[in-house]
Amino acid sequence: MSAPKDQHFLVNKRAVEKIAGFVDVSGRRVLEIGPGEGILTRALLDRGASVIAVEVDPALVEELEVTFAGEIEEGRLEIIRGDAKKVDIPPFDIVVANLPYSVSSKITFRLLEIGFEVAILMYQKEFAQRMIAPPGTPNVGRLSVMVQTYASVKPLLDLSPSSFRPKPQVRSWVVRITPHEPPYPIADREVYADVVRVLFSHRRKTVRKGLRSGKDTFPPQAIERAIADLPDDLLQRRPEDLALEEFATIANKMSGG
Repeated sequence: MSAPKDQHFLVNKRAVEKIAGFVDVSGRRVLEIGPGEGILTRALLDRGASVIAVEVDPALVEELEVTFAGEIEEGRLEIIRGDAKKVDIPPFDIVVANLPYSVSSKITFRLLEIGFEVAILMYQKEFAQRMIAPPGTPNVGRLSVMVQTYASVKPLLDLSPSSFRPKPQVRSWVVRITPHEPPYPIADREVYADVVRVLFSHRRKTVRKGLRSGKDTFPPQAIERAIADLPDDLLQRRPEDLALEEFATIANKMSGG
């Protein structure tokens, strides 16, 4: 299994110090995904963190095991070789990571599912802007709705391509993600996730047509019952114009609520 081709190593030491210092990690169990050559790992350990580092590239794992042999021996660092999208991850409190761009979405959803206190994560700037896009704006999508349902996101740092080796084609953002309970009651979180996914996979369609396009996901009777129960003005709108509360309303009707 090789490293993601879009893994860009952070080499800007001032940025590393800032990222490692955005949250007090002293005495905490910190998950780092994609430690690469260990520059951020070192900064976290220096601040008193106990680090769990998940790295997919076996060559980098070997380098890290040599570089941090002392910290591993002391039990302050655990290196897990594997794919962070699916590998078993021990319990942790906080996440601090420079995520590979191509797996940003899947890893973010997985982290929100597992749960954590706070995360300091680096993304491609355009991806992070989609995460915080409010309903009714062109950038809003499945990512925006799902992240904002379960967490608040705050941009902290904007980094240029020269902060990395090799240089990416894009700017990067570091954001703070703080999980919270959904702002509106959700009867079934799986149904909610399916409703958001189905509607945005038919984003040019109205809610009514979008739901009917979800016949491979939902039982036909659930679709027709929800359409019969939902207000007509809601059914005539497109997903990008819906508020979080309205996605919850639709999902709860689909759940039989």
